[in-house]
Amino acid sequence: MSAASPPEVVARLATSPTVAWGIQLVDTATGQVLAAHRPDQVQRTASLGKVLLLLEVARLLESGDLDGSQQLVPRPDDLVGDSGLWRHLATAEMQVVDCAALVGAFSDNLATNVLLRRVGGARAVEETAVAAGIDDVALHGPVRDVRGPSDPPTLSTGSVAGLAAFAARLHRRELVSPGASERVAGWLSLNADLSMVASAFGLDPLCHDDADRGLSLWNKTGTITGVRGDVGVLSGPAGAVAYAVLAEWDDRAEPLTREEALGGMALVGAAVRRVVEGA
Repeated sequence: MSAASPPEVVARLATSPTVAWGIQLVDTATGQVLAAHRPDQVQRTASLGKVLLLLEVARLLESGDLDGSQQLVPRPDDLVGDSGLWRHLATAEMQVVDCAALVGAFSDNLATNVLLRRVGGARAVEETAVAAGIDDVALHGPVRDVRGPSDPPTLSTGSVAGLAAFAARLHRRELVSPGASERVAGWLSLNADLSMVASAFGLDPLCHDDADRGLSLWNKTGTITGVRGDVGVLSGPAGAVAYAVLAEWDDRAEPLTREEALGGMALVGAAVRRVVEGA
């Protein structure tokens, strides 16, 4: 495991000629920025904007305006490819809370689209984000296999400063309400994708919702061609760090850059782990 500090790792990655990095690491207790690179640059974030949908679902559940046991039935235009489990299952309907768990665990695109329609669409999600004081994190609409000229060009956008602030506030249970924040963090603790920053934490990708060797994690990842993103909070005996890491590159010109991006994210994860373990 790398012995480099967060600033050293970030300085090293910032010199890459092929990967456009966005990195922000924050001490959740003090708000101190431990390391940053291009923190305010808004860029494509793949599926990371789905955290805002989960926050809106949690808000509605807490207020009683949404019944978590309500069965949701997909429409034909909800069905899309790529990430998720529901489209591979035989069940034709699913409860609201189960849809939210699928989004947290597998970034489920079908569950995302069904939930987004149920809560009133991207506008409702945006209104809750604005009311909560969330900056530079946006979900622009449903997941689509093909984006036409009238569709937003990408699913979600954000800056690492905005994403890290979201993560730190969620960890402190400051978003919407303590109960709503707790729900969202619980769903995100199910995430089975530990291939990016979290690859350095040594956790079981299929079961890490409880502490393991003193480490606790919740996170959300995002993947599209030429983009990898990971936002979350790692807690350990010496504290907790909110992290947001985005890597973007020209996949057509440099397809092997994916390995560079994933390796760099692991280096960031190793530095975060050292901080929370007090090493």
